[in-house]
Amino acid sequence: MNRKLIPFLLILLGSVFHLHAQTIRVLSFNIHHGNPPDEKESVINLDTIATIIKNSKADLVGLQEIDVNLGRSYFENQAKKLAELTGMHFIFSKGIDLEKGEYGTAILSKQPIERIEKHFLPSPVESERRSLAVIEVTIHKKKLLFANTHLDLRDRNKIEQAKFITNRFKNEKLPVILVGDLNSEPKDPAITELGKVFTKSNIANGFTFPQDKPNTEIDYIMINKTANAKFANHRILDEKYASDHRPLYVEVDIK
Repeated sequence: MNRKLIPFLLILLGSVFHLHAQTIRVLSFNIHHGNPPDEKESVINLDTIATIIKNSKADLVGLQEIDVNLGRSYFENQAKKLAELTGMHFIFSKGIDLEKGEYGTAILSKQPIERIEKHFLPSPVESERRSLAVIEVTIHKKKLLFANTHLDLRDRNKIEQAKFITNRFKNEKLPVILVGDLNSEPKDPAITELGKVFTKSNIANGFTFPQDKPNTEIDYIMINKTANAKFANHRILDEKYASDHRPLYVEVDIK
């Protein structure tokens, strides 16, 4: 090999490694409180959910429909249990009190969580309360925010909830990854509202619901436009057993 080429190749390989090292793997998954839809309601299978998360190698995971200390899921703190099974850090964000426990969303992170925000989202029409959870984390020496939510089914509520989210992040300087079950199809007003601040990981995020024969696009991974991020390897995981939704995965490159 020409000795003059060696320094150039080392620089090139270093650049490729650097670019690869900046990739952030993201997963969004509505887990149906761990109850596989083809099983009896008494069956709770968090081991399968944890295996899906581990196999994805995700750095950040947004989970929806999480039980904490509810009888139907054997009084397990599902957010804590999934963190233990995957070896990740976690937070739980309550939506509602249910029975003697709580029900809401969770975030898992491979890296330590540096700061936490939890917001109850507006509901002009009486409905199940929803929340927005936000963590600050550093990945590959890059500080960013990761937000997870589960919007309401009612149009008026989810539009107002989307406005709350855009107002929270419209002036945010850090990169913001937003994930969740938004209960909205791509042309719905709530997605149009979020599009003022965020861009989707794909023109079509893909059908994730129902799990057996998906025909609806309601789960999303987005990032704020000011982050100038690039998306790669966008895919719906071929998982039909664990939940009534399929998991959504994407890789984000933040410069």
